[in-house]
Amino acid sequence: MITPMLRPDLWGGLATHAGDALFETCYLLEFPASVRALRDHYNGSFEKFWEDFRSRPAMSKASDMPLINDWCMAACYSTDEDGTVQLPYDTRTGELRPEIWERWLRWDPVRMVPAHAEGLRSLKAIYIDAGNRDQFYLDLGAEAFKRELEKIGVKDIFFELFDGTHSAIEYRYPLSLKYLAERLSPR
Repeated sequence: MITPMLRPDLWGGLATHAGDALFETCYLLEFPASVRALRDHYNGSFEKFWEDFRSRPAMSKASDMPLINDWCMAACYSTDEDGTVQLPYDTRTGELRPEIWERWLRWDPVRMVPAHAEGLRSLKAIYIDAGNRDQFYLDLGAEAFKRELEKIGVKDIFFELFDGTHSAIEYRYPLSLKYLAERLSPR
């Protein structure tokens, strides 16, 4: 969703299958579990988590996924110029660090739409889908993204909430590729 917004001159369309959007629903809800895992097992330290993680089979603890996801998203959305990863919450209390959380929100596709309205309106194909039981609530982000597109006058959108979760949705890829090919091919 983001790349075509930033470079509509290179992309004629976009397809998103349960793409991360509406960050307060897909990320914020996991932060308390991460903070508890850090508190209970790593003395509030991601460094201690990484040390433990490297010493055992990957993903062998239930807390691995939320901790890795938080770290990776912070690496994407709130890394300082010197490479320091800034988490959007205090690792001991879970309190949001507003200035860091705001850096994340600047990359939320839902919030980016108004600033990239002209480029989005120039796209020839927009395909959005998500499972209606997505465990990360990305169906809500898909709905919000569609609504923001409609607000800026984008009307020709393929949108579907299908019966499913976030898992095993690869079968949806050919559907979006067909849609994109039909709309982006020279006539």
